Amino acid sequence: MTETILDASVIICAYTEKRWDDLVAAVESVRQQSIPAREIIIVVDHNPGLLERIRASFSDVVGIENSEPQGLSGARNSGIAAAQGSLVAFLDDDAMAEPDWLARLCSCCEDPQVMGTGGTVEPYWLSKRPEWFPEEFYWTLGCTYQLRPERPVVVRNPFGGCTCYRRELFEIVGGFRSEIGRDSRARPMGGEETELCIRASQRWPEKIFLYEPNAIIHHRIPASRATWRYFRSRCYAEGLSKAVVAQFVGTKDGLASERSYIISNLAHGVRRGIADTLFRRDGAGIVRAGAIVAGLITTMTGYFVGSLTQRFTHKEAETDIQKNFKQALPVK
Repeated sequence: MTETILDASVIICAYTEKRWDDLVAAVESVRQQSIPAREIIIVVDHNPGLLERIRASFSDVVGIENSEPQGLSGARNSGIAAAQGSLVAFLDDDAMAEPDWLARLCSCCEDPQVMGTGGTVEPYWLSKRPEWFPEEFYWTLGCTYQLRPERPVVVRNPFGGCTCYRRELFEIVGGFRSEIGRDSRARPMGGEETELCIRASQRWPEKIFLYEPNAIIHHRIPASRATWRYFRSRCYAEGLSKAVVAQFVGTKDGLASERSYIISNLAHGVRRGIADTLFRRDGAGIVRAGAIVAGLITTMTGYFVGSLTQRFTHKEAETDIQKNFKQALPVK
């Protein structure tokens, strides 16, 4: 990869007017950044009414429609194709970025060895945080679940809604796979940024992705996501997603981080939950430990079901994601 002028386009993907107030807050948080974004692009996922409202309400925002199949991956790809910056940053439509968020992400990309970087996603609970909810499973909410280091560290992949990538990455290895990722009509799937980053690392083994802990956004968590039902659904969907990712990039690369996560984070979380009950008189501690075990079992079940499904129904797709995506990019 080459050194480039580090100007960033910020992309926000949206699909429903029910999050209008959240979207307005997200846009305002980008406007308040310590370094200005080159442009703010809102990609609307097949909702003409929402797109019309965005274009009428934001004079300083580029509003476009998702030109690919419905889903978050397609919306992100449409935003990338329209972006003019040498860096492409993503912010969730229900999140607010702290004023130095973009500056910190861009600063990490000053090193040409860095393909992209991500920040910390803190939960902003709209209802009371459930005492049974283990921090080790904050990923089910799209939030950071590991301990925050003091300085940037190398990671396999950052969180999708709090990231900044070099545009060159997409031009060479392609965009997000539409076969993976969230679709408002289906299960809460994920994994598209994981597959993309592994694909890029396989292309450039010597290059890295960073986690910048002080690039912080606050992600709204509605009461509907603070439930046991959503927790189980998200764990199972994540297992299905991991099976699809492993299909594309191989089991070794696709599950490397998950193995260390189980051995270190989850084992530590179970021990801590039990200790909280036995020694700190926290009755919910044992429940959190149980939730960790139940979440792991549910996720593994989803993975095995997804793996079997892929094995018996998968047909080799005769598509060239790199060629197709590059054709959609504007000539510079």
